Amino acid sequence: MELKRAAEGEKGFEKVFAFLRERLLAGSLKPGDRLISERELATLLGVSRPIVREALRALTVLGIVEIRDRIGTVVTRPDVSVLNDFFTFALAQQADMLDDVMQARVAIECQAIRLACERANIADFERLQRTLAKIGETIDEADAGGMADFEFHRSIVVASHSETLTVLHSSMAGLLTHSHRNRRELVQAFPSMKTYLIDDHRRIFEAVIARDPERADATLRKHFAIGDEFRRRAVVGDLDKTLDKTSASR
Repeated sequence: MELKRAAEGEKGFEKVFAFLRERLLAGSLKPGDRLISERELATLLGVSRPIVREALRALTVLGIVEIRDRIGTVVTRPDVSVLNDFFTFALAQQADMLDDVMQARVAIECQAIRLACERANIADFERLQRTLAKIGETIDEADAGGMADFEFHRSIVVASHSETLTVLHSSMAGLLTHSHRNRRELVQAFPSMKTYLIDDHRRIFEAVIARDPERADATLRKHFAIGDEFRRRAVVGDLDKTLDKTSASR
């Protein structure tokens, strides 16, 4: 009986979710619209009212609907931070998953920077300029510097004015900020990274300002490749020669 009830509940959730998904995609339901009553929904979908009620509660946790007193169930705009938490907890537990996420990041940001060259407005340029300045100001700080680096790249995605790319990038924010912080920690092993970080981000900024998508894409990809090379050198112990000499004299 318990297994049967659980199976019915799962199917009930799937039916309610499919009902909402199809109507949202069709445009017949929009954020702010009120759903039909639990009784009507149960009759329409062929499931019991308790199952509909539990399904709606689960969808409330996901931020898809909101149950309001004396009003009913209202469709809401999902909070993207829920996806961020999901990616952070789910993917971080899998071995080597961060590398896979970084590849997804490259794909998102390279397409975003091309769109940014076409769509960015003055406010976007000013935001990029502020985040670029912050990178230089925090070059010796792992936490603040990592966040400044993330905000610069996030500003590129925002400047693309693509809601889908922005949502996808934001959903990985927790993992990306962790990656940026780790990169900033490499500055201690590679003093030459300071110049690389500042100059490379400046070149990316200049390419976007020039509205040159080919140059912007190529510069960003080179930026990613150089970062990967620094991480490889850290793994094999190939430190900057100036740092090696300092260590040997101690």
